[in-house]
Amino acid sequence: MRIVLLGSPGAGKGTQAKVISKKFDIPHISTGDILRNEIKRGSGLGKEAAGFVESGKLVPDRIIIEIIKNEISPDKSKNGFLMDGFPRNLEQARMFSDLLDELGIELDKVININVSKDEIVDRLSKRKSCSVCKSVFSIGNNKDLEKCPECNGDLIVREDDKKEVIKHRLDVYESETRPLIDFYADKGLLVNIDGSGEETEITRRILKVL
Repeated sequence: MRIVLLGSPGAGKGTQAKVISKKFDIPHISTGDILRNEIKRGSGLGKEAAGFVESGKLVPDRIIIEIIKNEISPDKSKNGFLMDGFPRNLEQARMFSDLLDELGIELDKVININVSKDEIVDRLSKRKSCSVCKSVFSIGNNKDLEKCPECNGDLIVREDDKKEVIKHRLDVYESETRPLIDFYADKGLLVNIDGSGEETEITRRILKVL
């Protein structure tokens, strides 16, 4: 099973990706994670990427594509893969499509999790992250929660989870990532999933179309 998971910030992609990858025994490929791993390992691509990260610049698409190429090779992804966080824009989608053609790989589905803007703002403004283990928790109305239930680290509100920043992130998503929906719809790969409600119900909706 070869899947791309789309959805705005706060749509629940990370949560659903973990469930789906376990269900189908496929790697959950998060570009942010693999980029950090390459930099930590000190690989050739990692060293090149580190230069951009350290200078505060975006890592070029060509480096991201090369790293992804390694991750979806048959020896690492023999049962398929789930892409989470890539592609982020139309140019990346085209480069990814060319890479798949080069490798003779076809996508099975592109899942787009739909959640209203108001619900996204509400969700993200009601979560905290652990300063130690980086786990993310929905605190709901319990805004006094200060310690991580998993490691007892301090819980903090990330800068990008503040309301004004959330709205900016959603604007960026609309302008850059939304065109991917039309791109994959034209290829007959896109499936829209209602992302409102309980996590288990959203999972059920996704698995129904896979």
